[in-house]
Amino acid sequence: MRPLTEEETRVMFEKIAKYIGENLQLLVDRPDGTYCFRLHNDRVYYVSENILKLAANISGDKLVSLGTCFGKFTKTHKFRLHITALDYLAPYAKYKVWIKPGAEQSFLYGNHVLKSGLGRITENTCQYQGVVVYSMADVPLGFGVAAKSTQDCRKVDPMAIVVFHQADIGEYVRHEETLT
Repeated sequence: MRPLTEEETRVMFEKIAKYIGENLQLLVDRPDGTYCFRLHNDRVYYVSENILKLAANISGDKLVSLGTCFGKFTKTHKFRLHITALDYLAPYAKYKVWIKPGAEQSFLYGNHVLKSGLGRITENTCQYQGVVVYSMADVPLGFGVAAKSTQDCRKVDPMAIVVFHQADIGEYVRHEETLT
């Protein structure tokens, strides 16, 4: 368990900023305590400093996980967000997409969101902008990347992809043995 290097921090913050923008500062400076990011086995964990001090007594090879896993670094040093970060991204998301009840199951099985399943989209969403996907009942379901801007979504045919799937809460069931 070690702090992130400058390069790792930059890459990770750029990825998170695609979804929450300048609200990134709210993740680190929280009123309920100080939180930080730590790297362990190529995975980045978001952990309270109080818990981090307690975990210092455990050797690194025996430590499985600590705090909330935000994502992992690939072998090419790119950062990949995990679905476990959704609870922290959803409250601060700048751009949101709501999908119809009929399209929820398709999204939760790992498919992209089509125009026919789109309920609402935040105004002024740019193409390739990170978005958090919600059900019509405002339950966060996952996140992805907008395939079309808000203006383009109004003009495309119903079978066109409007949100590229990246992660959804169905992964808890589909990948439970590898998700730590």
